[in-house]
Amino acid sequence: MTETATQIDLDLPKPFPDHTQLPEEDGTFVKNFQEHPQSLILTDSLGPVLQQLHPDGQYCIGQDCGIYWRETDPPEKGAEASDWFYVPNVPPKLDGQIRRSYVLWREYQAPVIALEFASGNGDEERDKTPVTGKFWVYEKIVRIPYYGIYEIKNALLEVYHLIDFSYHKLNPNERGHYPIPLLGVELGLWQGSYQNQNQLWLRWWDLQGNLLLIGDERAKQADHRAELERQKAELADHRAELERQRAAKLAERLRAMGLDPDAEDLG
Repeated sequence: MTETATQIDLDLPKPFPDHTQLPEEDGTFVKNFQEHPQSLILTDSLGPVLQQLHPDGQYCIGQDCGIYWRETDPPEKGAEASDWFYVPNVPPKLDGQIRRSYVLWREYQAPVIALEFASGNGDEERDKTPVTGKFWVYEKIVRIPYYGIYEIKNALLEVYHLIDFSYHKLNPNERGHYPIPLLGVELGLWQGSYQNQNQLWLRWWDLQGNLLLIGDERAKQADHRAELERQKAELADHRAELERQRAAKLAERLRAMGLDPDAEDLG
């Protein structure tokens, strides 16, 4: 090999790293106890919808996971750590490995929706500073169609929709929910208990306003329906027994009158 060729080889840039070569966390603590349960309740309840949308299983969900959009040093400075996001039509694993992060230069599809659970007043999540602001990155670089910010302590939910390359704040519908047509669901707030925490949670509803249930709720609903069916069957059996007793008493009276209750014509 000539010296010129060797010099050219040495000057070639290194290949862009993939999800196995980039940090999967930024070294910061989870900011509140609600973050992980909040991600779980969103993913769990959306499962049946995703099975219908993706019978081939080609989608991924990111939970407290980095979306890498540029190469930096250190690497995590080139990522936004989203609390929850959904990407359609991509494999759930890459090269047989569980995804550690979502690396845009290795993918062909941006997330459809990203959700942030703000522990403070949401300033970080609304930061429009070019290059460094999370809002700016989602809007101008990643171009995520729907972006939701949930201020936990203020019980405030905002949802933005990307229209003509800019985010527009949406108004809730008559149910106080935000329709996400690309998923066929609505997003809103629900007061209830989950994992021993009773508070307001981000939840999904279908477009008719029916709450999408998590696994435990679906199991309880199935048990309730089974109990109703059992009670219905018992009632039917009770009515049948009453009818049998009534027919038996009638037959006894007819016999006392000298009539054959089994005769086709008693007249």
